[in-house]
Amino acid sequence: GCGNSALSHDLHELGYTDITSIDFSPVCIEAMRARYAHCAGLRWAVMDMRALRFPDASFDVVLEKGALDVFLVEERDPWRVSAQATAALHQVLTEVSRVLRPGGRFVSISFAQPHFRKPHYAQEAFGWSLRHVTYGDAFHYFLYVMRKGE
Repeated sequence: GCGNSALSHDLHELGYTDITSIDFSPVCIEAMRARYAHCAGLRWAVMDMRALRFPDASFDVVLEKGALDVFLVEERDPWRVSAQATAALHQVLTEVSRVLRPGGRFVSISFAQPHFRKPHYAQEAFGWSLRHVTYGDAFHYFLYVMRKGE
């Protein structure tokens, strides 16, 4: 769910020149294609993150910034996430694990605190290790890094 974020472009400017960004909105993807047409190596695809149309083990890194939070926005109690939201998260994380190469990393950036997010990420079925780092002084955000095969 890249939305209209400049993150892909910013990474491109830092030297990461092989980036595929997805979003379920065709309007959004067309706008991003037009905006960044001058950046060779940036690709855009209309896709649902719950059903990625990429081959197994095709990415070194999968990065999401707040995209998973969309599945939890209507939850009333972060301690008791609904079966529907849990299933959607599991579906996305299964897809992410599937498209990661051995040794690949899944990076998730969120305001969701570790005691709420780790139960979703730390599942043996995904075949990855998990660590997190907290950033910010008064208002925190969290960087989760999973490494496939560890």
